[in-house]
Amino acid sequence: MKKRLRLLFLQVLVAVVLIGIWHFGSTIKVPAGVFTQKAFYPLDPFFFSNPIAVFERTWRDFATGVIWYHLGITLLETALAFIIGAAGGVLVGFWFARQQLVAEVFDPYVKMTNALPRVVLAPIFALWLGLGIWSKVALGVTLVFFIVFFNVYQGVKEVSPTVLSNARMLGMSERQLMRHVYWPSALSWMFSSLHTAVGFALVGAVVGEYLGSAAGLGYRIHQAEGVFDTTGVFSGMLVLAVFVIIIDTGVTAIENRLMVWRPAPAASQA
Repeated sequence: MKKRLRLLFLQVLVAVVLIGIWHFGSTIKVPAGVFTQKAFYPLDPFFFSNPIAVFERTWRDFATGVIWYHLGITLLETALAFIIGAAGGVLVGFWFARQQLVAEVFDPYVKMTNALPRVVLAPIFALWLGLGIWSKVALGVTLVFFIVFFNVYQGVKEVSPTVLSNARMLGMSERQLMRHVYWPSALSWMFSSLHTAVGFALVGAVVGEYLGSAAGLGYRIHQAEGVFDTTGVFSGMLVLAVFVIIIDTGVTAIENRLMVWRPAPAASQA
């Protein structure tokens, strides 16, 4: 418990220091003659705004209810992209890992598809699926799928041959091997990828909204940029950051629930 509180304190301290630097840099001028002949802000408020203005704007948007609709759209797109992409990555990852011929046949195509820039795909998805939520979901799925797929594939392939041989010697069927050997091996790899996939699902939704939509946080950020509203841009980014942390905390809770069998790291046992 003390270790958790200490860690939380250090994490909050980092945030306070960064916000403090931002605040003082955007509100206190460096006197003339120190570096230049004219007084200046280290962080020009026109380009960086300031944290108090950003927090005030965010609070007002939530208090007036302006942001709730846009936030709901973005979170729905994120959730759908995360669920569909993660489920597809797990299923295809297991399939490829268990079917070596299939993996070898599709290997160049998987690598080729993964190498495609997602920003290039966004207009194509908008053309195919329209400017509604599904074009953003499709973009998010392409980001989430490959992260989960490669981790699950590697997790299954990393199963110890000795463990497999002993399990087969004890008479385990393929179904039992999947449940008691392959699945536990892939689970830690899968959850490791899910923490990253949460952020990428949100990135897919926001980038899709940014490139073409009529609602969502990406749309609001794009609108704010269009009128040089730096405070609005940073406010949208703040909301995104907070909800990524909330969603990732949920993933961590599920991970801890499903992986109670996993031994604690040696450093935490010391």
